[in-house]
Amino acid sequence: MQHTVRERWRSLAVTNADELMFGRAPKPVTCGFGLKLGEGKVFPELNFTLPTMMLDETNWPSVVAQYRDIGEMIVRASQRLHLPGLMVEFELLPPMTERPEWGAEITHILNEALATAHHSYGLPCALRVTPTDIRDATRPPSLRTGEEWIVLQQSLRMCAKGGAHVLSIESIGGKEVNDEAMMYGDVTGVIFALGVLAPRDMAFLWGDIVKVCEECRIVPGGDSACGFANTAMQLASQGMVPEVFAAMIRAASAVRSLVAYEQGAYGPSKDCAYEGPIIKAMTGAPISMEGKSATCAHFSPVGNVAAAMCDLWSNESVQDIRLLSGSAPEAFLELLAYDCRLFNQALERGTEKMYQDLLVHSDMHLSPQALILSPESTLRIARAIVAEPTHYLQTIAAARESLTILREALLGGILPLSIKERRWLDRLERSLDELPEVEEDLLEAMKERYGHLFLPESYGL
Repeated sequence: MQHTVRERWRSLAVTNADELMFGRAPKPVTCGFGLKLGEGKVFPELNFTLPTMMLDETNWPSVVAQYRDIGEMIVRASQRLHLPGLMVEFELLPPMTERPEWGAEITHILNEALATAHHSYGLPCALRVTPTDIRDATRPPSLRTGEEWIVLQQSLRMCAKGGAHVLSIESIGGKEVNDEAMMYGDVTGVIFALGVLAPRDMAFLWGDIVKVCEECRIVPGGDSACGFANTAMQLASQGMVPEVFAAMIRAASAVRSLVAYEQGAYGPSKDCAYEGPIIKAMTGAPISMEGKSATCAHFSPVGNVAAAMCDLWSNESVQDIRLLSGSAPEAFLELLAYDCRLFNQALERGTEKMYQDLLVHSDMHLSPQALILSPESTLRIARAIVAEPTHYLQTIAAARESLTILREALLGGILPLSIKERRWLDRLERSLDELPEVEEDLLEAMKERYGHLFLPESYGL
């Protein structure tokens, strides 16, 4: 029953924190219309969505027209901003996945816009397409069978054939257990969701996605633990879960995201996957990140440190609404463009380490979640992960290493924590120490506690 990690992930692609740098990746990726990632430049990744509106057959023509306008804006603004390159991400709304032809139609429109920019003035660019994981429409989710799985497969394939250059997803396997366990502060349940359930679903799902990408000759980009770790981050910001708990979940979530790469993904990773630096250290893949320039989508305590190791810099998502300057997507494209100019000037002048240090140290001592995303911390977590033979043990190791980092910072006087947060740090450490060595010893207890939430057959159990 244990999932054994492939031998190629038993070592790190990056072994020195100084080599975990924005704009450079040990295994660069070329995609789309000549966009080269990880070879010494950082590029914007623009993401956008519709304003609040009904999405049905009656207004589908107006939806199509809105995406055509966005495509025309991208062509115009990219030239105005003298962009050295651009990634555009199209995240499908659920109805666009449920109607695969809809997602494919918008994919084609955006592909045409990027083709125009490339052929008209040589813009290196690519289109990432991210269908919605709709497999949790029923409860408990039936992840490997049923209408939702069939439709998701159709959406992935039709988007790949419709003009996607990179295919990604934010998968939800294990989330049905993680959500409840997290709200109750149940560390055992969270580790079970992230270290036992989620990796199994990732292996199943990404085995299929990689096949689609190989057939269509496009890039399998990677997954995101957004539904796990970003949910924890937002709940922590509202005081609903402790920050140290959210930081631990962030570190632990890297293991389930790694499984996409074990199945053949090679990046660029998803922007909302804040675990990306850990993935970069292990696999060498280029990564997309978001932070201070994604406040249109969500607030976070990791705004600058998130930029420290990125190869693509994203705004996460912004509604296509009108601002004083113009459309919101164009405004945020300009914002990203100026951010990337700073990254690239630092790389060209050889001052990238100084700039990275400013980014990291402006954030990392103000939040446990920021601290574990520093280059030094992410490398330590990555090293702890690759030292273990199974996904379950890797997840525990990542969680434990993150708490060790926080404990050292607290004792060293560089991370102030409230009495409540300190007590939770103690509690989390004790809970990890009480976990069994093998997942089989955990499974029966978790079936009894959370069996009403998940189907064992959805995970091959």
